[in-house]
Amino acid sequence: MDSAIRVAVRTVACALLSCIGWVLPSLAAPAIPYERHVLPNGLTLIVHEDHKAPIVALSVFYRAGSRDEAPGRSGFAHLYEHLMFVGSEHHDDEFFRPMRAAGATDMSGQTHYDLTHYYQNVPSGALDLALWLESDRMTHFLPAVSQKDLDAQRGVVKNENRQYANLPYGRDDDVIAANTYPPEHPYSRTVGGSEEDLSAATLEDVEHWFRTYNGAANAIVVIAGDITSAQALEKVERYFADAPAGPLPARRKSWVAKMSGEQRLVSFDAVSQPRVYKVWNVPGCATRDYALLELAADVLAGGKTSRLHQRLLQTDGVATDVAVTVRAKELGSQFNVTVTLKSGADLRAAEQALSEEMSRFLRDGPTADEMKRARSVADAQFVRRLERINAISDGGKSWILGASELFGGSPDFYQQSLDWVRQATPNDVRSVMQDWLSDGSFVLEVQPTPRFRVAASGVDRSRMPEPGAPSELHLPSLQRMTLSNGLNVVLAERHGAPLVNL
Repeated sequence: MDSAIRVAVRTVACALLSCIGWVLPSLAAPAIPYERHVLPNGLTLIVHEDHKAPIVALSVFYRAGSRDEAPGRSGFAHLYEHLMFVGSEHHDDEFFRPMRAAGATDMSGQTHYDLTHYYQNVPSGALDLALWLESDRMTHFLPAVSQKDLDAQRGVVKNENRQYANLPYGRDDDVIAANTYPPEHPYSRTVGGSEEDLSAATLEDVEHWFRTYNGAANAIVVIAGDITSAQALEKVERYFADAPAGPLPARRKSWVAKMSGEQRLVSFDAVSQPRVYKVWNVPGCATRDYALLELAADVLAGGKTSRLHQRLLQTDGVATDVAVTVRAKELGSQFNVTVTLKSGADLRAAEQALSEEMSRFLRDGPTADEMKRARSVADAQFVRRLERINAISDGGKSWILGASELFGGSPDFYQQSLDWVRQATPNDVRSVMQDWLSDGSFVLEVQPTPRFRVAASGVDRSRMPEPGAPSELHLPSLQRMTLSNGLNVVLAERHGAPLVNL
């Protein structure tokens, strides 16, 4: 909801917990106990008990994101997310006010390409309040929304977009999206949308979105924390059982849009250091190939001992930062290499070094030691996430369970990724990289905007200059001759270009 969340969502590839929160966990990662229930109206409830502190994390996931926007309405999913905080029929006031009074923390929402997510942590005794508010806006949202609300939140969203665009490299995501997907692909535009499309949004669009995507059958409620499964089920049935099921919109599951060849673009930004992105379109986040590409990304740039860090920062000294991410999305993800160069560094030399390292990795794959290191680091990260019940997208058991259900069809789908990584060999990783990274890339070169200087004053423009005397025209001398058959020949000889006009 706030600009910090907005920036995090867009800059970290709209990081979906690397889709489901399990970036390369290793063999020792424990399972997350849960109970799953489906109410008669289709609402999915996932409950995880964690009694170490008297708090509860509540999340509501809707299967609707920017990919579901109609043509000419880019940015609408994010605008709608903002509107969901302005009130509902039985609480015609901002959502946050009673929650703050009850001691809630980490309250916000986020819009992703594939989902919209609302979350908060509350003291155990305030869970009924949070459920009442969430259920009221799920079922009774429309009566509270006015044109004034729409205009106000439209302005807020536009301002967030401008703030992000004015950050260093802040327009790069839009450029990459537009140049790596065909125009008809839902990922060809970023979550922020355009000013024109946001200006065109109407209350009719709000009503259509509500009736299409806000149904109980299109939602997942996750409750994690100091509560029993029986208590959670009773409360959710009490507050959500009368929510209309709504339609189940058809959703495509895969559209990688693999590219071919290499496409390049040069852009300019008010930055001090050049930057190079190299992007490949790869499979969606709930696939084995995605899990192995995450492993490859860690080997390439996961820490100071990684290959690209050693080559570009240590050996060649041409860059100040290098990152490799697999930007997770359901239809298709993106393998993204980002190199930020030192000021004045030779960009072509840096690209050559990057190409050499990538080619070597594609040819040989990772070593056994590199695989072991990547698993160890990721295992530590994953276990740290299990300490938290919250649902922010970079960790927390609520997010892991909810995103696993949404993308994998089961709260424990993350375990499948564990198996894929467990069983992966260096040759498996090499094979997947050769399948997806040997062809079809987009290179974006971002250069600092040149510092042009304009003279303080110019020519006198109070009156137009008078035309001067015409210059003398100098034509080549004509050479004439007559052939034996009487044909007259005239030659104008000039040697400025190797041409003859006859």
